Amino acid sequence: MLTRLYIQNVAVIRKAEIQLNPGLNVFTGETGAGKTILISAIDAVLGERAARDMIRTGEEKATVSAYFENISPRALETLRELGYDEDEGGVLITRELTTSGKSVCKINGMPATASILKQISSLLIHIHGQRDGTQLLSPERHIEMIDSYGRLEPLLAEYRVAYQRLRDLEAEIQRLAMDDQQKAQRIDLLTFQIKEIEAAELDDPNEEDELLARKKLISSSEKVLEALSAAYSALKGDEEREGIDVLFDQLTSGVGVAEEYLPALAPMAARLEEMGYELEEFAAELRDTLDNFEFDPQELSDIEYRLDQLYKLKRKYGPNIPAILEFCQKAREELEQITTGEERLARLNAQREEALKQAKKLAAELTARRQQAAAEFIQRVEEELAFLDMGGVRLFAQREEKPLSPDGADSITLYVSTNVGEEAKPLHKIASGGEIARMMLSMKNVLADRDDIDTLIFDEVDTGVSGRAAQKIGRKLAQVSKGRQVICVTHLAQVAAFADNHLLIQKQVEDGRTYTRVRELSQEERVEELSRIISGDNITSTALENARELLEHAQKVKAEEL
Repeated sequence: MLTRLYIQNVAVIRKAEIQLNPGLNVFTGETGAGKTILISAIDAVLGERAARDMIRTGEEKATVSAYFENISPRALETLRELGYDEDEGGVLITRELTTSGKSVCKINGMPATASILKQISSLLIHIHGQRDGTQLLSPERHIEMIDSYGRLEPLLAEYRVAYQRLRDLEAEIQRLAMDDQQKAQRIDLLTFQIKEIEAAELDDPNEEDELLARKKLISSSEKVLEALSAAYSALKGDEEREGIDVLFDQLTSGVGVAEEYLPALAPMAARLEEMGYELEEFAAELRDTLDNFEFDPQELSDIEYRLDQLYKLKRKYGPNIPAILEFCQKAREELEQITTGEERLARLNAQREEALKQAKKLAAELTARRQQAAAEFIQRVEEELAFLDMGGVRLFAQREEKPLSPDGADSITLYVSTNVGEEAKPLHKIASGGEIARMMLSMKNVLADRDDIDTLIFDEVDTGVSGRAAQKIGRKLAQVSKGRQVICVTHLAQVAAFADNHLLIQKQVEDGRTYTRVRELSQEERVEELSRIISGDNITSTALENARELLEHAQKVKAEEL
């Protein structure tokens, strides 16, 4: 259940802290006061797309936070699976928008993405608004509603696995079922590619790196030889200068003479002796390196030829030797498949028949379950519509068979007859906004029984409705709120009268800026607000009396029915 909503710097809302209660929470206010902004803010914190123009003029960022308490076990499980800790059975969702376009999302203080917000929030809250009317009228959505009502998602998922298996087999069969000319051409190409790669003898995956290192060494051989010679001359000396070994002998001799008079120099003399041995060994190794250092110009030519060969192979088959070898292996497998294609094709066709049989079986089961679910769904919706003064409306589910598809072998379109004796027409033929609103509310209520969503938001679902029908919508919302939290934005006093918690969205101007406040109304303030809705700014005693009667009637109905 959504218990707290915090909004800061969203359009005309500078700062709002909204407490929401169980039951029916109703928002009212004058046109332009910020009711639409409130829903947009909730959409944003639930992970929906949010534009930068939501940010209040002159501010750098906007923040929306929503706290949900006593969330469902399914929501808690999903929260843990995504790596988020629960907050004593609750969850705090926060979203921050900046003028730079950056969006920061958090769940219980931990970073999240907008997609994760949507995944979590879809288990916490549903928003039903005027935009749902378009979805309601779309035939593509009808089969989804039937599947949702019938809880057919597991069966549909099982069918889709079988259907995808069938499609994979059909694709493999099509790939193998080529004509003789295509087969011969493919065999020739694969054979050539395999031979070319095998002839290169790519045994060492690091060969190219090793060749490049050797090439660099050979290309720099003169520099290497010069450097080694200079090092040896520095050690052993030459015609122009003495080497380090002579100077070291002088050092050793000097310390040795001094040691006769200073016995404390004995350790130093021993170290010098060891260093002398190491110097001799180093000189011998350096000499051997010089004597054995040689290079063959032909070797450089061979290396360049091999590198060119590897370059040509990389251009054809992959960026490196492992990739080339992988290409070769796949070519061998494909060649084997083609050369043994007849036998393999026979096996695949047999597997396809089994897969087709399984997919058709699951599709038939899905069809039967859908027909049953559609009949129950229509009955429930018609009962809801009758309660909303649309007792003459009749719904029909028209099924058409189609080839196997990801959704099964059905297409279902809902038809409606809004008056007794009239021909049934597709839902999109409904012209009345009031009829659409009540139809949507009825369907949403029926579908809501099929999930464990604790919070439902209805955004002006009473559009185009008035009088007795409006009162019926208020009663229906009150009924729904008995088992879950309902939040409703309305322009109708008949609906607002049924609220358990009535909140006013009010716009005011201070210091040349427009601000929106949200506050809970007392009983007497509710009378005044309902009067305003009924009669406008000129509140009369008659309007006040009507408002009190509406409230009293709503309380009486709730006490009797709920």
